[in-house]
Amino acid sequence: MNLTCAIVDDEPLALDLLESYVLKTPFLTLAGKYSSAVHAMQEIPEKQVDLLFLDIQMPELSGLEFSKMVENHTRIIFTTAFEQYAIEGYKVNALDYLLKPISYLDFLQAANKAMQWFEIRQQPKEEIESIFVKSEYKLVQIELEKILYIEGLKDYVKIYLEDAPRPILSLMSMKAMEDLLPESRFIRVHRSYIVQKKKIKIIDRGRIVFGKTYISISDSYKQNFQLFLDKRSMN
Repeated sequence: MNLTCAIVDDEPLALDLLESYVLKTPFLTLAGKYSSAVHAMQEIPEKQVDLLFLDIQMPELSGLEFSKMVENHTRIIFTTAFEQYAIEGYKVNALDYLLKPISYLDFLQAANKAMQWFEIRQQPKEEIESIFVKSEYKLVQIELEKILYIEGLKDYVKIYLEDAPRPILSLMSMKAMEDLLPESRFIRVHRSYIVQKKKIKIIDRGRIVFGKTYISISDSYKQNFQLFLDKRSMN
C-alpha cells in the first residue's frame, strides 16, 4: 500500500527537511509541498491526498483552521514548535502530533501509524483483532479480546483491560474510538461508555456491572441495548 502525501509549512528549512523524510520513506509519495495553507487550499483538493503533514502556526490561515477544510478522507499529522497545541490538534482527530525539531524516527513512527490507520479502514472491522492507540507518547497495541470497556473523559479515553492494574489513557475522542471498533463486538451504552458485548456478565437494575464499577445505560442508547439483549435472552 502507498500513501499520497503533502507538506504545508511556512518555514523553508522545515519544508525541505520533511520533503527529504518523505522521499526516503518507501510507502509515501509526495504530491506537493506548500509554504502557506492558502496556497495548499487551492491545489490539494485536486490531488486526492491521503496524508497531510501540516504546520499549525502560519500567517493568514493557521494549520488548525485549514485542517477543518480538508476532505474527510485526508488524515493529518501536525508539525509544530509549540507543545501547547497538542490537545487542539487531537480535537480535530489528527493522527499524530510532531514537535519540532523532528527526527526521522519520530516522522517514521507517525507515518507508520498513518499506514496502519488506512490498512484498518480497508479491512472489515469484524476481522480486526487489535488496535493501536497513542499513550504517553508511545504507540500501544491493544488486543480487542482483552478490552472490558472504554470510558470517555472530555479529550481522553480510558481503556480498561482484563487483568490490568490500571487503564490505558489515550488522547482521542470517543467518536474516533467507536469508529475503530467492530460493532459486532462492542456497543455504546452511554455518551461516556463503550462496552465489549461478550464481557457483560451482570446487569443490575439497568446498570452493567464490572467488579465495583456500575455503568449506567443512558436513555439515548437504551433501545439499541435492549435489542442486543432481546437477541440473547430466553422469552
